[in-house]
Amino acid sequence: MTILKSLAPDLPFSTQSITERVFEGFKDRLNETIVIDGIDNRSLTGLEFMDQVKSLAGGLTEMGFGTGKTVALMAPNCPEYCIIFHAVAWAGGTITTLNPSYTATEIAHQLKDSGADVLITIPDFLDTARQGNQNGLEIYVIGESDAAPKLDALYGTPIQHQVPVDLDLHPVVLPYSSGTTGLPKGVKLSHRNLVMNIDQTAVGADFRVGETAAAFLPFFHIYGMNVLMNMHLACGGHLVTMPRFDLELFLRISQDHKSRRMWIVPPVALALAKHPMIDEFDLGDLEQIFSGAAPMGAELSDAVAKRLNCAMLQGYGMTELSPVTHVTPLSGPRSGSSGLAVPNTDCRVVDPETNEDVPAGEKGELWVKGPQVMLGYLNNEEATRNTLTEDGWLKTGDVAIIDEDGYMFIVDRLKELIKYKGFQVAPAELEATLVAHPGVQDAAVIGKPDDEAGEVPIAFVIPTDPAPSEDELKQYIAQTLASYKQLQQIQFVQDIPKSPSGKILRRVLRQQLTT
Repeated sequence: MTILKSLAPDLPFSTQSITERVFEGFKDRLNETIVIDGIDNRSLTGLEFMDQVKSLAGGLTEMGFGTGKTVALMAPNCPEYCIIFHAVAWAGGTITTLNPSYTATEIAHQLKDSGADVLITIPDFLDTARQGNQNGLEIYVIGESDAAPKLDALYGTPIQHQVPVDLDLHPVVLPYSSGTTGLPKGVKLSHRNLVMNIDQTAVGADFRVGETAAAFLPFFHIYGMNVLMNMHLACGGHLVTMPRFDLELFLRISQDHKSRRMWIVPPVALALAKHPMIDEFDLGDLEQIFSGAAPMGAELSDAVAKRLNCAMLQGYGMTELSPVTHVTPLSGPRSGSSGLAVPNTDCRVVDPETNEDVPAGEKGELWVKGPQVMLGYLNNEEATRNTLTEDGWLKTGDVAIIDEDGYMFIVDRLKELIKYKGFQVAPAELEATLVAHPGVQDAAVIGKPDDEAGEVPIAFVIPTDPAPSEDELKQYIAQTLASYKQLQQIQFVQDIPKSPSGKILRRVLRQQLTT
């Protein structure tokens, strides 16, 4: 039995590339400001945006970085990020987006795994980028630098039309996700995936022409990439980019641009509910706040709604789903719910032991089918087979309830993933890093609930003799992995519970943590 209650009727399948869809959104606003840098107020009109995309696409092609090539992009949110993303897509290439907080080790892994042909970054990240650039890729920088070629050098003769691509099979973007288990993997998303999910989300979220967003959600993450950047560009909205979250700047942009909606993650909701600075700004135009990337409880949701006198809504998605499958409608908010399925989306709640559907109101794993479902994982057929069924269902690894009205609630998790402030932390990656230390025999990592972060990673470690100190291991992790992957606590133990097959019994460790 398929449980389906969609927000709207199905949409026709698009025949456009992602950048053609964005350009369509500029037709009636070529001379209107589309993107503004929230720090220095640099701006681009629709016509300037299109011209720069076409010229950069031409230059990339002339330099050999166009059709069939992969461009790695490691930068904070800025107008140039949008230009580079769409220039690569327009040229028939693939973009792989790197977290700017990555260490050299993490950069090296993604550059190698994605098969990147060139890397674009900013001067502040150049030293780390070079350390991680083990294959000797050419590196270009956005902005001014005497230490590397500038992005300007890549502009060339404009390409006037989309370089032909297979909309269904060409992976236009490779964000990295841990999925339901294991190390971060490249998620292959097609032009069709992105375009359809823009339209699905715009309908589900009742997106309106003229909406302006303070864009702090990172564009390298699928939430910031497709819900914020691409949907605003394609559907008549405006972006004011922020390189990182700053509460005062976020509130000022929202006030000055009379934002109808805020796009946030749960840690920001906590600030909106409690920080005294909120009262210093006029947010009277705010109708709703939309939170994603991690579940948020009804208590915090209600507190934000009351504080700002607006609707507090949630959605659900995954990198592997481009990302949105569910949105809570403004017309029918339901506290704590992730909402109703967006158009063209089928959902099932399945008993993970039997793969049989469970009745409405009962718990099971959420499965999803629709045009937003990824092509698969790059270079990892086994992980793809474990996540996608032969008939196209994606197994999310999240435990959900869908009520009689079709509203979906995330209540638990089958997957090993830890969500720290909306970012994915893969236990397997932390465990592999720990075990590589000479003072560690074995290790297991789990998420510990935290009011501010959602979850924080903690480790159980079997040490060698002599044993390393907790500080020594924390410093070792800090040198190897990004800031959001840092261990908050390490417990030294004599054994780690495992199944006969050798799988870590994380539920046993969680029980030990609470007793």
